[in-house]
Amino acid sequence: MKGCGKLDRTKVSLLKCPDYNYKKVEESILKSFENLGGIENYIKPKEKVLLKINLLMKKRPEEATTTHPIFTKALAKVLIDYGAEVIIGDSPGGPFNKTILNGVYKACGIEEISNEVGAELNYNTNAVNMKNEKGLILKNINAIEVLNQVDKVISVSKLKTHGMMMFTGAVKNMFGIVAGLEKAEYHVRMPNIKDFSNALVDICMLSNPILSFMDGIVGMEGNGPSGGTPRQAGVVLASTTPYHLDVVATNLIGITPKKVPTIQRCTERKLCKGDLSDIELLGNELNQLKINDFIVPEIRSLDLLDGKLPKFMRDIINELMQPKPVFNKETCISCKKCLESCPPQVIKMINNKPSANLDECIRCFCCQELCPVNAIDIHRPLLMKLMAKL
Repeated sequence: MKGCGKLDRTKVSLLKCPDYNYKKVEESILKSFENLGGIENYIKPKEKVLLKINLLMKKRPEEATTTHPIFTKALAKVLIDYGAEVIIGDSPGGPFNKTILNGVYKACGIEEISNEVGAELNYNTNAVNMKNEKGLILKNINAIEVLNQVDKVISVSKLKTHGMMMFTGAVKNMFGIVAGLEKAEYHVRMPNIKDFSNALVDICMLSNPILSFMDGIVGMEGNGPSGGTPRQAGVVLASTTPYHLDVVATNLIGITPKKVPTIQRCTERKLCKGDLSDIELLGNELNQLKINDFIVPEIRSLDLLDGKLPKFMRDIINELMQPKPVFNKETCISCKKCLESCPPQVIKMINNKPSANLDECIRCFCCQELCPVNAIDIHRPLLMKLMAKL
């Protein structure tokens, strides 16, 4: 990768964009391409380009869970005007079929903008097994078939925090190339945060996005990626690699990049340095746009106590530090989405309300991610919060 282990640095564009006024967003997209050296350096006319946006679930654009349709529209329009063929797609949480895709496209405002600009929506729900020679954890990945039907992929992520991974950005956005319920299987196979974050990097490397954009105009803080609070950040980010983009994005919202598991793995694998030393930042000054009070969830470090205490004591303390899902039964609408989305299947409905066997819970928080009414919170014990600050 350019910028890794070389004297030259990787370009990251950071631009102020205060709202979703279409003209302002389009200008920011055009300026982003200019900062990165020009669209012609990455895409040729008539090439098919997949915009892999974040479509986690059916959410209105103003809820800041998914890539905003205006952002998607502006990027698609710029590419189409250049001469590219644009396909917009993702594999949302849960089953991967045309009915669910259609519902998500409509709810998230993507169907409407695709018609306006002439972009194609992906309805191919086939999966293909793809070899991943560079993979550390995943040597083969069941990916959405559209990956094999395009010439280039662009990651179009959303600036959000994440209950399990602390931050979800350009790297984790590519988890959506994994087909449907296969994502849940990965959670079961890799409950360890280190293994799972390595798997996320494997998936990102397989998808190999030629460019990465991030919708940071309105992001999400707190209990992301779906249950948090929309937060005005007022930025558009873009980079030649997803790894360096995430480093800048985390800096922007006051997170030490190397505390984020995916960035830790990228640093270990020499995909980036995990700081700004190998980045050429273009556009606005980072300090001018930085948000110091962005609410970020703490995550439990599995390695925090290694070598410091006997194993039996580490096991006891780690158990006390475990976060857990808490179900708000008054808010719950008994839709059973949490039950259906639970990878280890530890949730049962009792009196038509969910209850989890926490002894077997793997803390992936898929239930919280996919709850349509934000009826699930993540409780973090005080001991965990204190230890996370060490």
